[in-house]
Amino acid sequence: MFYSVVVPTFSRRDEVAELLASLESQQNKNFEVIIADGSLDDSVKRVTDQYQDKLSLKHLYKKGLGISESRNWGVEHAIGDYVIFFDSDCVIPPQYFKVAEDYLAVEPLDAYGGPDKASEDFSIKQKAISYAMTSFFTTGGIRGRKGHIGQYQPRSFNMGIRRNIFISLGGFSGLKVSEDIDLSMRLYRNGYRVGLIEQAYVFHKRRSTFYKFFRQVFSFGSGRIDLQLRHGNALKPVHTLPSLFVLYLVTGIVISLFSKTLFLIGLASLVFYASAILIDATMQNRSILVGLISVYASFIMLTGYGLGMIKAALMRFIFQSKKESEKPEITRY
Repeated sequence: MFYSVVVPTFSRRDEVAELLASLESQQNKNFEVIIADGSLDDSVKRVTDQYQDKLSLKHLYKKGLGISESRNWGVEHAIGDYVIFFDSDCVIPPQYFKVAEDYLAVEPLDAYGGPDKASEDFSIKQKAISYAMTSFFTTGGIRGRKGHIGQYQPRSFNMGIRRNIFISLGGFSGLKVSEDIDLSMRLYRNGYRVGLIEQAYVFHKRRSTFYKFFRQVFSFGSGRIDLQLRHGNALKPVHTLPSLFVLYLVTGIVISLFSKTLFLIGLASLVFYASAILIDATMQNRSILVGLISVYASFIMLTGYGLGMIKAALMRFIFQSKKESEKPEITRY
């Protein structure tokens, strides 16, 4: 089977360089790479030019192109049986394509997803953000595991799909946020075989600052409401947990004005929760410093996602706004 790797990017030359280096090191070479570039200058092209003799590589350029449009455009130029989407801030382990091919040979799937992990050489902040996005304690554990809650939904940072099926579904639909979940839901609705390949993981570097991380997860929470309005079954109880966390914090602040005892009980529960995150993150990363920062990152993830969902729910359900969510400029790529 031949694969087409499609990567959207926007002025992320260093990320693209690292991603291409990891693709050059793959054990299986049965793939082409398509960089769909919406940058404002030629910085990414200068990187891709260095890999033209090392990879089967196409560089597509259109100034200011959006992320979903970039992916759809990349597929238009793809020749692979399977299209694999990676984000530009991912590093691909050398066994990735061998693992995926071996799995698909035994259990053919129309589309699949794989987990994301933190590499040993990630910074402390990157490891903490990765933990916040993948831990059971932050609801991130519902992604990338066979024992997750509900129907597994591949995400576009690590997602494979048969090219003919992607085209038949019209590609990414135009949602600015959670467009990958929208595609996953359409795959299920049309009866296609979708699954998780646990060992086909990528190292996902994510955002460089906690401010950008907050803005990103805020948009994710907002996007969940858009999905619910489009599909009618996208909002599950587990998705409301971050919003409940925010309401719990607000309630605790209000209660502190009236009852010191109830406030201390609430504070103790938060300390217990933070301790559980600290212990789990420390054990996973073998670093108490990563564990401490993971507590901070986890609280950012929960409050950001929760606030985004609460705001979107108010705007869409109460004020009847028709405007769908958008990624903030700083997190668009």
